[in-house]
Amino acid sequence: MAGGAREVLTLQLGHFAGFVGAHWWNQQDAALGRATDAKESPGELCPDVLYRTGRTLHGQDTYTPRLILMDLKGSLSSLKEEGGLYRDKQLDAAIAWQGKLTTHKEELCPKNPYLQDFLSAEGVLSSDGVWRVKSIPNGKCSPPLTTATTPKPLIPTEASIRVWSDFLRVHLHPRSICMIQKYNHDGEAGRLEAFGQGESVLKEPKYQEELEDRLHFYVEECDYLQGFQILCDLHDGFSGVGAKAAELLQDEYSGRGIITWGLLPGPYHRGEAQRNIYRLLNTAFGLVHLTAHSSLVCPLSLGGSLGLRPEPPVNFPYLHYDATLPFHCSAILATALDTVTVPYRLCSSPVSMVHLADMLSFCGKKVVTAGATIPFPLAPGQSLPDSLMQFGGATPWTPLSACGEPSGTRCFAQSVVLRGIDRACHTSQLTPGTPPPSSLHACTTGEEVLAQYLQQQQPRVMSSSHLLLTPCRVAPPYPHLFSSCSPQGMVLDGSPKGAAVESIPVFGALCSSSSLHQTLEALARDLTKLDLRRWASFMDAGVEHDDVAELLQELQSLAQCYHGGDSLVD
Repeated sequence: MAGGAREVLTLQLGHFAGFVGAHWWNQQDAALGRATDAKESPGELCPDVLYRTGRTLHGQDTYTPRLILMDLKGSLSSLKEEGGLYRDKQLDAAIAWQGKLTTHKEELCPKNPYLQDFLSAEGVLSSDGVWRVKSIPNGKCSPPLTTATTPKPLIPTEASIRVWSDFLRVHLHPRSICMIQKYNHDGEAGRLEAFGQGESVLKEPKYQEELEDRLHFYVEECDYLQGFQILCDLHDGFSGVGAKAAELLQDEYSGRGIITWGLLPGPYHRGEAQRNIYRLLNTAFGLVHLTAHSSLVCPLSLGGSLGLRPEPPVNFPYLHYDATLPFHCSAILATALDTVTVPYRLCSSPVSMVHLADMLSFCGKKVVTAGATIPFPLAPGQSLPDSLMQFGGATPWTPLSACGEPSGTRCFAQSVVLRGIDRACHTSQLTPGTPPPSSLHACTTGEEVLAQYLQQQQPRVMSSSHLLLTPCRVAPPYPHLFSSCSPQGMVLDGSPKGAAVESIPVFGALCSSSSLHQTLEALARDLTKLDLRRWASFMDAGVEHDDVAELLQELQSLAQCYHGGDSLVD
């Protein structure tokens, strides 16, 4: 790879993971189109970490995600399993059989109107059946959506979004999509509901070999592979798929980083007994098994709890979202993910996945929590010290790991990223002779401001911090969630009606926190209350009673890692 990028291979496992991943790749794509923005540092994030270069059979250069995704039959809607970038009707028509043919044509899913507009902006299907992508700037990315000749921004409506492929605006390589045909996405029958079912999928030679072949394809073309990031549904059978995938990666690629993001969709209700019990069991089994085979595991959810007791979803002061819509929840989680993964995607002095995991997971603490301030509340005329001082002694970010409020808990180690603040706002511009209102206002660089703020908040904690000019892109099809914000995400008293927010500053953190002690113990307590005889269907999927007893022991041992103790720095 050019410039010696430390490549990362992404695995997306499950349908909600598909929603988060679609927003994530859309944001990467939007950032590619703005790499030459004069207001930003063009070399802060290295896209080659996540993307690969290629060439179609017709000699056209491509730049696609280094991605393997797995989902169920019926989850792609109008998206073809082989993608659309490399398709060639002339090759499809090359059939060796010369005898009589009977054609059974399946009715095509109607294409989402947003994607119809997107495809017309990105390229054309020529008369010879070959997809011709419009010119690719710098030989890499598709033209930014804003250059299309459409009269208005392409914004999908919530009602038009049924599956994640309805709003994915990035072309995928033919080796990316791997469908699990034995289970259905829709309907009540043939669902991938239990951890044991998911484990058994990757025990089948067909699916195991397919995954291994795709892994080898991507890994063998990497020069400096640093590791794998897994986006995995925790609430359903994909927790088992993720556990087996992580085990396979650990066995075959020892020494590489494996960072797993365990994803859970919006709120749940007491009335759905079986679904809630399955969610509890899948989450518990998933966390324990993923922790055993990953360098680092981080649950991501807008819910307030991982256990059986429903808690209200988290609130953001400048966001209005519908917690029942995966389209909304996944957009917020993708924005947090795009921020907290910055350390191992930097162009200059990147922190490797292994090093990041080692810093956060000392003494067996391989599960971490995430938090983010979306958007970071910087008002016009304010400096970074002004804005940070407004938080007082409170934790500045909203918790995103369903582990409760972080207030009153202890942080053992943290990795913090603040992005999207203009350089002119990094330090206080006081009139000469004016005494600084705080020690932060006396700092001479933004990096010094951020480091000193974290030291004041957590004086005995190992903190790694990064300050970037590059904001998070929230261009369509990102949902319109922001209130009282300028197009650049600045907090306003009253935003002009209809003003579209294009980018935002974000403050994100990964933290090894004592809140995980209560969370993991609560999970174990909920499990001990279950009468497993009532949930024989879950056990019949491949889980033994001894497995549940071992699970409880592992959960309690993991919880003890976060009890008392001390931070890394005395």
